[in-house]
Amino acid sequence: MIWLLLVGAGLWAGVQNALAGGGSFVTLPALILSGLDARAANITSTIALFPGQVTTGFAGRRMVSGAERLSFRALFVISLIGGAVGALLLLATPPAFFAKMLPWLVLAATALFAWGSFSRRAQQERRPMGALPAGAAQFGIAIYGGYFGGGIGFLMLAALTIAGLQVRPAGATKNVLAAVMNASAVAIFAFSRDVSWLYALALGAGSVAGGQAGAWMLRRVNERALKVGVVILGVALAIGLFARPPS
Repeated sequence: MIWLLLVGAGLWAGVQNALAGGGSFVTLPALILSGLDARAANITSTIALFPGQVTTGFAGRRMVSGAERLSFRALFVISLIGGAVGALLLLATPPAFFAKMLPWLVLAATALFAWGSFSRRAQQERRPMGALPAGAAQFGIAIYGGYFGGGIGFLMLAALTIAGLQVRPAGATKNVLAAVMNASAVAIFAFSRDVSWLYALALGAGSVAGGQAGAWMLRRVNERALKVGVVILGVALAIGLFARPPS
């Protein structure tokens, strides 16, 4: 039964990520229900969803671009280092403390998702930020991505557009950078005893299949309804985590 739950959660998360994002909101509760503590669930979820991030980034690689004052190579290196820092911070966080933080992280990620999905920002001419602020913003996002990761897509999309990229290249670039920051996190998490490799395999298999299905469904499903579903799921998950008795 638990394997069906995990494969099903991975399938749903793969579809969700391909269509609207927010797949970790599905995999986290599935792994916690499977018996993992919050930190181990977060680590295992990161590893399980990584292959889908790689294929998504690879598919849009031809649109990848650097910002006006910051090359893609610099963004790549910054993301790689920041992801590693975030992963090391997570491994240094006691599981009980991370369990207390998780509901707040989920709420923050849900708010970021809602802001990125539904806010109506006027498209105005803006002076691109300089290389130092853009690099610092990406480094902070990468640390957060290695540590937890919910909402990093919208954070990067906002930062990259402010740095001077148009929306489509920014979207392709953030997909690649998300895979880069998680690559360094996965390389570190692979040596952690918190990883449940069998669970990660079940989730990963489902997510890869779900990603392919999501690509096919992309023009056939109401994206707005999916995004509303992600926000509802995130709020419900946060409430459930707040109500969950401490282990």
